[in-house]
Amino acid sequence: MNTHKTTARTVGALFLISNVTFLVGAIVLIESILGAPDYLTQVSAQKTQLIIGVLLEFINGIAFVGIAVLMFPIFKTRFEALALGYVGMRVIEFIMQIAADIGLLSLLALSEEFVKAGGPQASSFQTLGAVLLGERFWAFQMLSLVFSLSALAFYYMFYRTKLIPRFISVWGLIGALFVLANALLVMFGISLEIVDNLGFLMLLNEVFLGIWLIVKGFNPPAIAAETAVQA
Repeated sequence: MNTHKTTARTVGALFLISNVTFLVGAIVLIESILGAPDYLTQVSAQKTQLIIGVLLEFINGIAFVGIAVLMFPIFKTRFEALALGYVGMRVIEFIMQIAADIGLLSLLALSEEFVKAGGPQASSFQTLGAVLLGERFWAFQMLSLVFSLSALAFYYMFYRTKLIPRFISVWGLIGALFVLANALLVMFGISLEIVDNLGFLMLLNEVFLGIWLIVKGFNPPAIAAETAVQA
């Protein structure tokens, strides 16, 4: 029981770390630079900020892989194949995250060359910059796609095992469906603001789940049942 309590608290902490590092790294530090009209100049000018953002995104990736690894021994007693698939999808997410960050660091190198060349307004630099931004965009779309599928598997296993209150699992499943729908729509060039905004339910769910696991942990009767199944 103490082991499961430690696992629950660690998983909860990783959820909070994952969301904080993503919001600060990707949204606050990185996107504020990439969204600027003169991003090719700003990327090299804000080099430290960009690298910190990349490192935070890397920590985010480690956190969500850690969640999958910690939950695997608990889920595998009843859903061995699905639990293994969940770990695999989280690893794929991490790979997509690294791909997005490699494109970003390549953009940093391009920006430095752009500034050295005197910042020409129309040249191959803009073309290469657009390609690297596109690589990051599509890497994130694939990450979102795999993330939503892994979240569906994650909350399905939670729903079946009753390790957490079922309303949290249902909330997570709904949020994951909106993330999946938004990722697919964006991939086909369709933007629906309501779907995009409802994807925010996933963020709120993960923060709530993180706090719940730290404070409450797993449901003791459900843990006892899983232990009995394992025995």
